[in-house]
Amino acid sequence: MLTEGKTVWRRANAHRVSVLNDGAAYFGTLRRCLLAAQRSVFIIGWDIHSETRLVGPSGKASDGWPEQLGELFEALLARRPDLKIYLLIWKWPILYASEREWFPALKFGKAGNQRLKLCLDDCLPIGSAQHQKVVVVDDAVGFVGGCDLTIRRWDTSAHLPTSKSRVDPHGVPYPPFHDVEMIIDGEAARNLAELARYRWSCANCGEIPPIAPVGDPWPTDLVPDFRDVMVGIARTEPACDGRAGITEVEKLFLASIDVAEQAIYIENQFLSSETIAKALVKRLRERPALEVLLVAPKTHASWLEARTMRNGRLAFMKVFDEAGLRDRVQLLYPETCDGKATAAVMVHAKVMIVDDRILRVGSANLNNRSMGADSECDLAIEARTDAERERIAEIRNMLLGTYCGVNAAAIREQLTGNTSLLSIAANLSADGYRLRPVEDGKPDRAEITQVVTPVADPPGPLGLERAAAATFPASMKIIALLVGICLLAASWRFTPLDAYTDSEALMRAFRSFQGSPIAPLIAIAAFVLGGFILFPVTVLIAVTAAALGPWLGFTSAASGVLASASLIYAIGRIRGLEPMKSLLGPRLIRIQKNIVGNGVMAVALIRMIPVAPFSLVNIAAGAMGIRFVDFIVGTVLGMTPGLLAMSAFGAQISDLLARPTWSNVAILLICVTAWLLFSITAQFVVTRLSRHS
Repeated sequence: MLTEGKTVWRRANAHRVSVLNDGAAYFGTLRRCLLAAQRSVFIIGWDIHSETRLVGPSGKASDGWPEQLGELFEALLARRPDLKIYLLIWKWPILYASEREWFPALKFGKAGNQRLKLCLDDCLPIGSAQHQKVVVVDDAVGFVGGCDLTIRRWDTSAHLPTSKSRVDPHGVPYPPFHDVEMIIDGEAARNLAELARYRWSCANCGEIPPIAPVGDPWPTDLVPDFRDVMVGIARTEPACDGRAGITEVEKLFLASIDVAEQAIYIENQFLSSETIAKALVKRLRERPALEVLLVAPKTHASWLEARTMRNGRLAFMKVFDEAGLRDRVQLLYPETCDGKATAAVMVHAKVMIVDDRILRVGSANLNNRSMGADSECDLAIEARTDAERERIAEIRNMLLGTYCGVNAAAIREQLTGNTSLLSIAANLSADGYRLRPVEDGKPDRAEITQVVTPVADPPGPLGLERAAAATFPASMKIIALLVGICLLAASWRFTPLDAYTDSEALMRAFRSFQGSPIAPLIAIAAFVLGGFILFPVTVLIAVTAAALGPWLGFTSAASGVLASASLIYAIGRIRGLEPMKSLLGPRLIRIQKNIVGNGVMAVALIRMIPVAPFSLVNIAAGAMGIRFVDFIVGTVLGMTPGLLAMSAFGAQISDLLARPTWSNVAILLICVTAWLLFSITAQFVVTRLSRHS
């Protein structure tokens, strides 16, 4: 079953294997492993959040270490001088902005520790996602499953309708959440470490040599479910940049279905793969005694999922209806009730158990995307002994019993009495726990749904790179971007938008807040918003100073300038210079080195002479890799003369800077010369200090 090069990438021995039911068990176990880490930690995921509370079933940490993930990493690095932590996540959080942490590089890098590295993975084709969820500690212990180290994932197996511990960092409660992970060690864990290094390298994050495992991070109180068992590692990886696609995940699903005899138990978030549905139909026809139990969410949360993935699930189940096999296939969702409240459990797990022979846990959904478009990683065990078969059956009984409010022994007893798995799932309930039929209703026939579905759940890469390259070369994209930015900046002067930059009108608006304690905050917010729409920053400075007075105006304008500059700098830092490398090649590297090496002076000079738009300078400085401290010092030095002058003379100067003429620029150059000498001195001091730090 586990054939290298076909259904799995690697087949390796693990001394110990355990299945971790739900986020509380996973987070608590991972926490103990991290506290034992000595050399390296790899976290490969779809998402990661610095405020994730990494705690066990109690909901609290009692070991004296911080609870939040970001703070825990900082504490570990401070205490372990040889430890390095590598974080790799999908690069496009904007697509799921409501769920993900903005600017994770800044959140995890706030301590400035060079031994914590966060890399954003964009080496997949456009439309594909980095969906693997792999953690490896000291190349000795590895985790694989469906759970990312992010917020709104923690829950105990009780799945209570309400829980004081089940809240996000803002204190907002979320519904019961179910997931499953597998922890392994030995040679199998070392193979996971190799996979993690490959993904790190593939994302152009650098090469990391393997290490010899040191110590034993496996928690001493965690009793293994299996000992000395063979573990298969199956992957999905889309074809990209000359690399062939990898479809081990799909092949292992099909091979597992093809040997089923009595029961297939599946927990999965998404069900839409027609290939998998047809394989199940084929096996059901071949084995009249075979049953299939599907445990899934009641509904899908987001607007996109509620339409596209629900349509996919309806089509998936329609395959069984048309084959006349629906009586042997049940689609159920878990529900809990405490007498006061009732809640549907969000099923996020990706589990498949075939009879008592095959156990599979991983990141792959049963949708089209996981078969060929995204990167995925699953672990599988094929029983070789009676003891392993009994343990696989017991894990299935434990999972099903959790939903029905009974223990694994109660499920085993019912099965021994020849009660079918489907009958138990449909009828057994205790203490407010039960499984209920999913009722998806009718498909969404809206035109937008029909258009979006092939993009939301494609069976393979969308091929947008080839289309984009054929119709719009990289150089043209860069030129179009630069032209667009310049046109937006120019529009504030040469179009009807010019009316909105009138100093008197803006001052009247600002003065309406004069005397209010929130006036400085409103001014700062105006600078931040103005930075994104390229509003002339000099006009804002002049108006703020004139409306709020010299001292409060100067403070508010300076704070607004730095807030806006820092935010847009961060965007440039995250995006980097990759889009321009193909156009400028080695010249870009030379330009970058010259600018980065003289960051303070470069930023200060361009700030003093209003040639380039304020926001363009910010994003370019971030993309160039200018150190943040150089960027801030250069901004302060370059803009202080203007800030001071405007604070003294107010809006009278705004026209001079917002609408420069050659004579105005000449006057400014005379004033700039003296300040430039000061900036050169500052550059020398900052550079010298950085060399000694």
